[in-house]
Amino acid sequence: MKVLAIFLLIAVAGIYAAEYKEEKNVLVLTDKTIADALEEFDYVLVEFYAPWCGHCKALTPEYEKAAATLAGEGSEIKLAKVDATVETACAQKYEVRGYPTIKFFRKGKAIEYSAGRTADDIVNWLKKKTGPPATTLENKEATADLIEKNQVVVVGFFKDASSDGAKVFTDVASGIDDIPFGITSDSDTFKEHEMESEGVMLFKKFDEGKNKFEGELTAENLKTFIAGNQMPLVVEFTQESAQKIFGGEVKTHLLLFTKDVEADSKDMVSYKEAAADFKGKVLFIYINTGDADNERILEFFGLKKEETPAVRLIKLEEDMTKFKPETNDLSADAIKTFVNGVLDGKIKAHLMSEDVPADWDAKPVKVLVGKNFVEVANNKDKLVLVEFYAPWCGHCKQLAPIWDQLGEKYEGNDNVVIAKMDSTANEVDDVKVQSFPTIKCFPSNADKAVDYNGERTLEGFQKFVDSGCDPTVAGQAEGEDYGDEEEEGDEEEEEEEEEGDKHDEL
Repeated sequence: MKVLAIFLLIAVAGIYAAEYKEEKNVLVLTDKTIADALEEFDYVLVEFYAPWCGHCKALTPEYEKAAATLAGEGSEIKLAKVDATVETACAQKYEVRGYPTIKFFRKGKAIEYSAGRTADDIVNWLKKKTGPPATTLENKEATADLIEKNQVVVVGFFKDASSDGAKVFTDVASGIDDIPFGITSDSDTFKEHEMESEGVMLFKKFDEGKNKFEGELTAENLKTFIAGNQMPLVVEFTQESAQKIFGGEVKTHLLLFTKDVEADSKDMVSYKEAAADFKGKVLFIYINTGDADNERILEFFGLKKEETPAVRLIKLEEDMTKFKPETNDLSADAIKTFVNGVLDGKIKAHLMSEDVPADWDAKPVKVLVGKNFVEVANNKDKLVLVEFYAPWCGHCKQLAPIWDQLGEKYEGNDNVVIAKMDSTANEVDDVKVQSFPTIKCFPSNADKAVDYNGERTLEGFQKFVDSGCDPTVAGQAEGEDYGDEEEEGDEEEEEEEEEGDKHDEL
């Protein structure tokens, strides 16, 4: 009887165990199987993708490489993917609003994936989320293996793992997900790396090869040290590097736009020389203008290819603020002077503007540029509703005929102005546009603009205008953001929208 009972248990388990299709070590999940997978496996990273999405296609080989690495190590972590355009029920359940959306499920509970999109980034992040913040390195061979397998590694050398310094090190390690940390008390490992006393060393496969932490070991100092050394002095902007660039601690970025990206070119040598003075303060990035994928970044900074090579600086703190040097001098000294001028507050932000068109007010929808915006929008006698758009934006194109109808509705009304502004060529102080379309109302006799986040219909806009731009008007609670653009429209428009991500990220 006991044998029969065991047999029945196995048989029943077989009936209820889910079977999953697998492609190159990646589970292929559906609306029907995702719940089973999240219950069966303690750790699952799930990519919700769209087949037409360019960023998803770029991620695929790195995602598969990460899955292969973990499988080869016998890890219990699983990587999975879901075609969110087909498996719409789970995409809706897990609030997928753009592609790719990557979520990590730890015993069924979801958290957002927040590291880069290379295989190393994925593996390191997952190991941090499922294991100790720092790997214990028993000997010099284990240390050498960790250093060899990773682009960047931070190793703590502490004789006593319970010391105050070791605790600071471990606390910092627990808060940095995209870099592996190791900790050792092995005397041979100390000798191997010429560590005469306790401390921290950052090993990397670029620039100097390694950096030794100097100074008082505090969490803040250690974080600053890592932020200043974990990336090359000069970083190329690519889809793969974007996450580290924007997700890093350094929020002031200098960008060199050039098609001559060879390391020994005159401009790159000067650029790298200048970068050494700003480690941990300013991230030096170069953008290959010969790559068609980067054309919108040029547009975002108001640059034409024929104006390059050139540098621009951007601060990504609360608002995106751009700065332009007064000269085209790309010598190391000129670059240092420009960056120091921005950091010291001596150089003001650069605002782009087209010239005012001669017929800017000839049609029902008025055309605003940087040079006439304040005069029109801040007219205290009028209510001014402005659409801030990008010429390539699919939702903006869909909105255009409705916006024209809205302009016609108020054409004879002396108290209302319906207007639009191309925000890829024009900027206004105190008006920050980070997604398209953005719609703002500048009410008469008011000091602050009111954002419109309601339905993009003629009736919705009319109701808003007729209320005097009252933010409590029905329909204001739910709005769209730029990520929504990736979910709607036909495939051709979707790819165009998805390409716009690069512009929106800056």
